[in-house]
Amino acid sequence: MKAYVFPGQGAQYPGMGKDLYENSDIAKELFDRADEILGFRITEVMFNGTEEELKQTKVTQPAIFLHSTILAACIEDSFHPNMVAGHSLGELSSLVASKALSFEDGLRLVSKRAMAMQDACEKEPSTMAAIIGLEDHVVEDVCTKVEGIVVAANYNCPGQLVISGAVPAVEEACEQLTEAGARRALMLPVGGAFHSPLMEPAREELASAIEATQFNTPVCPVYQNVVAKAVTDPNEIKENLVAQLTAPVKWTQTMHAMMEDGATEVIEVGPGKVLQGLFKKLDRQFLCSSAELV
Repeated sequence: MKAYVFPGQGAQYPGMGKDLYENSDIAKELFDRADEILGFRITEVMFNGTEEELKQTKVTQPAIFLHSTILAACIEDSFHPNMVAGHSLGELSSLVASKALSFEDGLRLVSKRAMAMQDACEKEPSTMAAIIGLEDHVVEDVCTKVEGIVVAANYNCPGQLVISGAVPAVEEACEQLTEAGARRALMLPVGGAFHSPLMEPAREELASAIEATQFNTPVCPVYQNVVAKAVTDPNEIKENLVAQLTAPVKWTQTMHAMMEDGATEVIEVGPGKVLQGLFKKLDRQFLCSSAELV
């Protein structure tokens, strides 16, 4: 059984999507439509912009979403997923690829999400940190004992968990986790505390936009970040998508669930190979590849 997975923020790179635009009429049409919907030429930044320009909030999330969903559209003849999932932002890409959401509505929600998250980041100094080499329960326990807001945010794979929260609380948690035996406690260069209670203003803003958007039954089960299990009901998909901004990304649990439900192969759709690497951490023999324009 084939599982198609879609990357999240951080996978962007200069020139991304240019090969699709130049080699596919479908891609050209969708990229041009994206420029119209967003009201600026995101294609110019994606194809010719610098790394710094790609890091702009209004660009990063839509750029990764566009690369993933347009690539999925270009390989549609061979795109037959038994299940899909996306890491954080990638969940929206997976919903478009599985026909739960239209390309246009998905792009509008991604743009709204990016702006809402940026606004929430500016309300309080906040950050994230990667904790390497500790069991999840140790990290969770330390976070509950630190004064201030700090929570487990991204369960990426066994021994790799990202924490998120107010800057002083994250710094204190990193000190305590290092003392507890973490191989690394690395502050991440991000603008805010994603997947933490500090994203509540963004969650509220996005909730009304999601509620007003038409969702359909996907062509295959979608394994959502919040519940780490297969979901097909449109109303449940919407609820989980709203909750995602303040809840942790249960990617380790999602990978386990996909494998337990019969996945024998994972294909990453979009920039980078991060998600393939995480699957390999669970099982070095697991069949992983990148989707490619033929």
